[in-house]
Amino acid sequence: MANSSSTHEFVTSASQVSDIRENPLRIYLLGIIVSICGNVLISISLNIQKYAHVRQSQCGSKPYYTSVLWWSGVVLMGVGELGNFAAYGFAPASLIAPLGSVSVIASAVISVVFLKETVRASDIVGGTLAVTGTYLLVTFAPHTSTHITAHLVQYYVISWPFLLYLFIEVALFCTLLYLYKRRNVKNIIIVMLLVALLASLTVISVKAVSGMITESIKGHLQLTYPIFYVMLVIMIASCAFQIKFLNQAMKMFDATEVVPINFVFFTASAIIAGIVFYQEFEGLALLNIFMFLFGCLLSFLGVFLIARNRPKIKQQDRTFIAMDKIPGRQHTDRVQPGAKTTYGSLAAKLMCNRQTEDS
Repeated sequence: MANSSSTHEFVTSASQVSDIRENPLRIYLLGIIVSICGNVLISISLNIQKYAHVRQSQCGSKPYYTSVLWWSGVVLMGVGELGNFAAYGFAPASLIAPLGSVSVIASAVISVVFLKETVRASDIVGGTLAVTGTYLLVTFAPHTSTHITAHLVQYYVISWPFLLYLFIEVALFCTLLYLYKRRNVKNIIIVMLLVALLASLTVISVKAVSGMITESIKGHLQLTYPIFYVMLVIMIASCAFQIKFLNQAMKMFDATEVVPINFVFFTASAIIAGIVFYQEFEGLALLNIFMFLFGCLLSFLGVFLIARNRPKIKQQDRTFIAMDKIPGRQHTDRVQPGAKTTYGSLAAKLMCNRQTEDS
């Protein structure tokens, strides 16, 4: 009896150790699945909003923000972003950020299937590269996820690698902001670097807040520590200014330039932030590091090919009236309406520009 009881205790303790060892892998896979699902929801929401804009521009009856369809897209985007936020609490930041390529791939597929956009050779090549890069990222990324506690975040904040990194980032940000605001240098690289530098702080704070909330849900309360609220303020402020500069970039430059550059810069800043602050590459084999970076490169190329020269939404040209639309006319030429009407070329141009800005 004694031997059987001791054997039973040994088996029980062994199974408990096995469960503990399996849990990190399960948590890691959970973070990947939540991030991928969140990115797919974001791509669906963007296409729903795009379809609502197209339908509103064709009908022209009510503003787009009064559409139930548009608001459903906004809600889906919120759910997707919430999923991405939660994923940072389960998996390394250096992995979650590059998985944003899933959103670009899914958006391209949905645009072709539901919005009837044309499939281009660059879409197929870019999608293949992005999928391959995503597979390499998931395979060779760090498979361990640290339990983020308030004490650990405090330790990372005062570590000398992060303090040096923060000093360099602040100096670079101030220099770029001076060139952008004072010297009026409107270069897309400068604007997107400003966004990326803010994004690195966003990634650090989002993972800290998400990790501490996750630990609190597990029963280890972390919300009573001041560092949680410091990170929360940094997260909100960096997100707000990041969106501000990103909107300015979208106004000054074409989306086909902004989207791939923002993805590359954001991903690079997130990986660097994860390496410096959370020490995610510590103990990782050289082959894993090389294949992980190679996967990032393939994802970058794939997103660039998919986003490059995307076809724009064709809207009806209201500046001119086609002669073949007038009863009794057989001409195919187009003439400009009279100056007394409200649909002159200048008025129509202003209306089109306003619609473009709204969409």
